[in-house]
Amino acid sequence: MKKTVLLALLLSVALMQAQVRLKDIAGFSGLESKQLIGYGLVIGLDGTGDGSSSQMTIQSIKNMMERFGLTIAQNKIRPNNVAAVIVTATLPAFAKSGSTFDVTVSSVGDAKSLEGGTLLMTPLLGIDEELYAMAQGSVSIGGFNSSAAGTKLRKNFALVGRIPGGAVVEKEVFSQMLYNGELLVNLHNPDFTTAQRVATAINEYFEYRLAAPEDASSVQIVVPDSVLVQKKLIGFISSIENLEVVPEQRARVVINERTGTIVAGGNVELSEVAVAHGNLMIKINTYSQSQSVGFGMVEETTEYANVAAINEPARVMVLESSTVQELARALNSIKVTPRDLISIFQSLKAAGALQAELVIM
Repeated sequence: MKKTVLLALLLSVALMQAQVRLKDIAGFSGLESKQLIGYGLVIGLDGTGDGSSSQMTIQSIKNMMERFGLTIAQNKIRPNNVAAVIVTATLPAFAKSGSTFDVTVSSVGDAKSLEGGTLLMTPLLGIDEELYAMAQGSVSIGGFNSSAAGTKLRKNFALVGRIPGGAVVEKEVFSQMLYNGELLVNLHNPDFTTAQRVATAINEYFEYRLAAPEDASSVQIVVPDSVLVQKKLIGFISSIENLEVVPEQRARVVINERTGTIVAGGNVELSEVAVAHGNLMIKINTYSQSQSVGFGMVEETTEYANVAAINEPARVMVLESSTVQELARALNSIKVTPRDLISIFQSLKAAGALQAELVIM
């Protein structure tokens, strides 16, 4: 009988919060990226392309050949070495015409693998249906998908690949950070306390009240006239994004039931609570018995099952106001399983003893 062992990881954040750079927890408004999408063909596949029933691929091949002056009957096209794909990418802010960026290529037909394929020139459009880039190049999937004589061998996922630097910018995206002489900093995780700390750090550094929080996610910064006149805006922004701030951390326990993983912050507090824990173990043993029927010529097999349940005595502990680290040490002393640990945290939250947000993934 196979036994599945679940490993639980309990990570506790230190009570002394570390300072981080502003650029790691926030970004300037106006640095907008643009998501792009396109439809194309990957050629050069070793018989792992779309099947003959994929009319989309066949029509695409026919249209492409006609652009080169070749006329082929649609029922004569065999797309086995060609796959129809959707190309997706994100055009980064400040990308200049002629610069390159990565693209992702995903099969949209019934191809078996994109291994060894080459993406033909594919226009990439934005939501405004404007052309922003052209993509082309060899597809890298980092794996394989092979089958022979009913045996399949697969590593990674062979129907999605990437082309590093496969897209060339055709149209630049205009980014405007400065508006009416002001900059706006947006926090990745909105929090009133963090926003106030960011504004305080900026004002203390420049020894002048330049920043003020607008809300939990935004901090407004007034750019001095001297910075604009002397064209030192880039240096001004660089100084701000490298300031160190202590972000506020919410009390939160995150549980992944699929893997048995528990991650808890160091500021999670527990009220006084009594925890009772007992294990119920169910064992099922299956065995078979054969007996002869009809002068020993035919054997009849009957399967039987024994079911036994063992309920261990409950073990009770009383915890006064403490942290998750202390609870973890106490639970480890009675050797609870990861699944039991998850159940205990859920029960603590339901009882109102866990003073933290409980997130179940």
